Amino acid sequence: MTEIQLAGSGGWINADLTDEQVIKSKLVPNIDKHFLSSLEKLDTAKMSKHFCKQCDSEFDGPTQIQIEEQPNEAVADGLILIERGQYTCHKCNSVIGEYRVFQKKE
Repeated sequence: MTEIQLAGSGGWINADLTDEQVIKSKLVPNIDKHFLSSLEKLDTAKMSKHFCKQCDSEFDGPTQIQIEEQPNEAVADGLILIERGQYTCHKCNSVIGEYRVFQKKE
């Protein structure tokens, strides 16, 4: 596990990631920045810190997670979107980042 800072549209989250997650979080291979949006839902136990741009506050521990919907809709050949949600700030409830969880169609 490696602790990485993951950028979201409304802040960032520090989380322990597997080697596979670290690779997946880099949208551009030659730039040293990692993104929340390229990962599925993070385990809150792996989050060590987060920052909200809206209220300009940093917090120890995980964000709140708000499940937006569980649509179970086909999005591509062989993929189903099973959950869509957001990482939100404890103080002001602003969105720090979003996630999507996919499942392979059998």
